[in-house]
Amino acid sequence: MKGILLAGGRGTRLGACTWVTSKQLLPVYDKPMIYHPLSTLMLAGIQDIIIVCDADQEQQYETLLGNGSQLGLRLTYRSQDKPRGIADALIVSGNDIAGSKTCLILGDNIFHGQGFVDYLRQGAALTEGAIIFGYPVADPQHYGVVQFDDSGKVISLEEKPQSPRSNMAVPGLYFYDEHALEYARELTPSARGELEITDLNKRYLAEGTLTVIDFGRGMAWLDTGSPEALLKASQYVETIQARQGYYLACIEEIAWRMGFITLEEFTQSVKRYPGTQYGTYIATLAAEATHD
Repeated sequence: MKGILLAGGRGTRLGACTWVTSKQLLPVYDKPMIYHPLSTLMLAGIQDIIIVCDADQEQQYETLLGNGSQLGLRLTYRSQDKPRGIADALIVSGNDIAGSKTCLILGDNIFHGQGFVDYLRQGAALTEGAIIFGYPVADPQHYGVVQFDDSGKVISLEEKPQSPRSNMAVPGLYFYDEHALEYARELTPSARGELEITDLNKRYLAEGTLTVIDFGRGMAWLDTGSPEALLKASQYVETIQARQGYYLACIEEIAWRMGFITLEEFTQSVKRYPGTQYGTYIATLAAEATHD
């Protein structure tokens, strides 16, 4: 399975903060926002990842992440000349994903919670169709919305409905079989002029191959697209790390624990973060592992 990380868009809701840099490069407490969706793909066991971003910001991502080899990854960068909808990320990735199953994640979505890795493993084990997720929200009119019948069967999907049929939003994390690129290319732009990911999901629903997993209680899904949301996400990350002692989205730790890199490579990664708490965290883990 290959990963697609959508890091395009202008981040207009964040105002001047995104005039000269990508939204996904802004900090969420102590690390760039993009570390969070990247860590999600890594936890799903995905090492071949396409980062879709604006052409004028591609170099910034390459400066930060390089080709991914230091993490045991293979990173490819593809430019999106203008926002054309989430499903367009599949088309931009094109030949990079042809014939492959894919996991698409939005660059401003953060996930955390007990059992999340199990959900990711279920998605990564996909053999046919699509797997998406549901999450209850207070303002479903701002999201794609999924409706279930009394037996738990999906009966409808809507994109930002004025009168939502349920409060179950669809987060920005999607697993697709090898037909997703073909289906995306057949989509017609919506009234907003975008290729809607909801329309792609409806294609799978019509074929009877769409699975929707309810995240339920115990999971946190944070969207960092506004100043208020970005602040709350930073506070959430700080609270978890301070209370529990482990770091969220430490991509070097994940690469090591997933077996993408060796302990020696993990130990050496501390050199990228001199004089930081993040670097100290890596050094402490490496020292503990060395003495075990």
